[in-house]
Amino acid sequence: MSALHGARIHITGVVQGVGFRPFVYGLAKKLALTGWVRNTSAGVHIEVDGSEQAIARFVSALVEDAPPLARIDDIQVEACAPNAHSSFEIMASETIPEAYQPVSPDVSTCADCMREMRDASDRRYRYPFTNCTNCGPRFTIIEDIPYDRPNTTMAEFPMCAQCAEEYEDPLDRRFHAQPVACPQCGPQIWLEEGGRRVSEREEALQAVRSMLREGCIVAVKGLGGFHLACDATDAEAVVELRRRKLRVDKPFAVMMPDMNAVNAHCLMNEVERRLLESHERPIVILKRRAESNIVPEVAPGQDTLGVMLPYTPLHFLLLETETGYPNALVMTSGNLKEEPIATQNEEARENLNQLADAFLMHDRGIRTRCDDSVVCAIEDDLYPLRRSRGYAPFPVHLDWESPPMLAVGAELKNAFCLTQARYAFLSHHIGDMENYETLRSFEDGVAHYERLFRTKPEALAYDLHPDYLATRYALERSEHEGLPAVGVQHHHAHIAACMAEHGLDGDSPVIGVAFDGTGYGSDGAIWGGEFLLADYSSFERPFHLSYVSMPGGDAAVRQPWRLALAWLDRAGLAWAPDLPPVQAADSTALQTVRRMLSLGLNAPLTSSMGRLFDAVSALAGVRQTVNFEAQAAIEFEMLVDAEETGAYDFTFEEEEIDAAPLVEAVVEDLRSGTAVEKIAARFHNGVAAMVLKSCELIRERGGSRKVVLSGGVWQNQILLTRTLAQLRERDFEVYIHRQVPTNDGGIALGQAAVALQVLRER
Repeated sequence: MSALHGARIHITGVVQGVGFRPFVYGLAKKLALTGWVRNTSAGVHIEVDGSEQAIARFVSALVEDAPPLARIDDIQVEACAPNAHSSFEIMASETIPEAYQPVSPDVSTCADCMREMRDASDRRYRYPFTNCTNCGPRFTIIEDIPYDRPNTTMAEFPMCAQCAEEYEDPLDRRFHAQPVACPQCGPQIWLEEGGRRVSEREEALQAVRSMLREGCIVAVKGLGGFHLACDATDAEAVVELRRRKLRVDKPFAVMMPDMNAVNAHCLMNEVERRLLESHERPIVILKRRAESNIVPEVAPGQDTLGVMLPYTPLHFLLLETETGYPNALVMTSGNLKEEPIATQNEEARENLNQLADAFLMHDRGIRTRCDDSVVCAIEDDLYPLRRSRGYAPFPVHLDWESPPMLAVGAELKNAFCLTQARYAFLSHHIGDMENYETLRSFEDGVAHYERLFRTKPEALAYDLHPDYLATRYALERSEHEGLPAVGVQHHHAHIAACMAEHGLDGDSPVIGVAFDGTGYGSDGAIWGGEFLLADYSSFERPFHLSYVSMPGGDAAVRQPWRLALAWLDRAGLAWAPDLPPVQAADSTALQTVRRMLSLGLNAPLTSSMGRLFDAVSALAGVRQTVNFEAQAAIEFEMLVDAEETGAYDFTFEEEEIDAAPLVEAVVEDLRSGTAVEKIAARFHNGVAAMVLKSCELIRERGGSRKVVLSGGVWQNQILLTRTLAQLRERDFEVYIHRQVPTNDGGIALGQAAVALQVLRER
């Protein structure tokens, strides 16, 4: 008989709420090991007795055969004397002061739960809150760690005897599934109309389905907040939703019941299919089929749709397919314009009353609001556009140790970042920090993360723009708590974020190409068309787009014809009446803009690539005014002629890259009758060629062959893919975002990386 050995094992990562303890239990039984396993605030602790060979196989299998939702970051094994355990047990969880661990994101409904929900003989038949260890709510219901039922919003639902039996059985897939419930003991749904509860359970579900079929707008309480739902094939319903929500043109997301429905409406490749069906279930940007009967009003002026599959049992039940029932529902955030989505029933009744005809409510609490994530596929891989449900709060792993630090992010698409050791916990999507309600959501999110991850920041990082609400929060907190605060230039943070997620050490600078709409520059101007030679601690700016005035300031963002006129003025071209931006303004407006440009009055300077896209879109006659961010650029991208190979030129004057020759060429093409599709293609091709030339010049001067692309403009898939191809053809090593958004939703990660290096060097 083999000699008895002992081992103590500590595992960190996402190892709670993912079936890890039952897996450990079953593995130990299989290998005839005795001992115990328990959750703690610091991860999972295991102690085993057995033969040396069995313990070695056990440790190996812990990593190699872990449950699919588990993510092991570290495993520590320490030999010890055997403790003569007589069996293997799952011990009660233990709270360790100051200890923390990653928290699992919310997970879409698994196939096993779906089978039960569809089985008329099963006790959870058609139950909208069916879940198990392998699926269901996590982050949105967690109040504190360790992840046990009393620390979730499910604490108020005592388990019935049958659920308790499943919960306590280590071999049941619902063992310690904290949200476990059934129709007898768990949350329920009901329908409210006119402030009254009119039906419950299945009756409520069927009533809502009928209302949606008849063209109504229903507020549906989901996993991380309320959606506003309507039939995506009903133009009248979609237009009415836009009117009520004050959302003129910005696309709505669409939920479809299954892949057959997605195939009927959209084109997709295997990567997009995989993303749609992943347990994160994000919104995926897909090309729309011309024959789709989803009405154009869902995504005006666009040839794409943002599509997601159901990710909760309630969604599956709402979208059950049958003759005459719509196979696509608009599912947009339950809020008014840019306010945070509603999460609480009373909040929804108050804030969504004028938006929805009825409310499909439930009584499971939502601790943390969490919008749907948005992604697309670039070069056979994920390219995140909004990182929230399904991904947050899973951390980005750092290649260095970091003290506790809070980076507060930017103004638009805000997400903050809390670092601790080798983890960077990038928050769920907070939204545009333009109102008090979003600021309160931000403050609540920061406090919740600090509590969950048992940390208090020892330093703060913020954007240099003095008027950002997040910046004001950081500076006020710095003063109040006596914390060091580091201001980080916006575009430096963009590049550092991409560097950090790829584990670049920063020992040598990279060429950073930071293209976006707005970022406060070191010289006080508005940057956004920047070539940086950057490491984590500092940057040089070898090239940037030439400055041009923004007549009217923010008004120029909303009215791109103003930017087009400014570029015509810079190029020395007359504001001739045959040009679309001139036609877009009356004589008084033209006179006002001319005066602003001549006097430099209310006309801040910008080097923004995003604003150049807006200007050329207006000049080409595509879009003179916008009602959501990047609308002009998006619609311009949609028009690109894929066969056109021509490219407009930029000129290089020392560190400035001038687009005036490009503007002249656009005007010439307009007057010669060149199709706008060719103009759009030549513009995109010209920008890609300019990026290549700039990077080659920087490399020739002793710069790097590593190029990092970051900033909101790189959401443009045509520009991104063409730039990537050209750079790689010239032997550049190119990095793009894969874990955090390329837009301002990822910038907090870069702020944290830069601030840490700055503090180390002080």
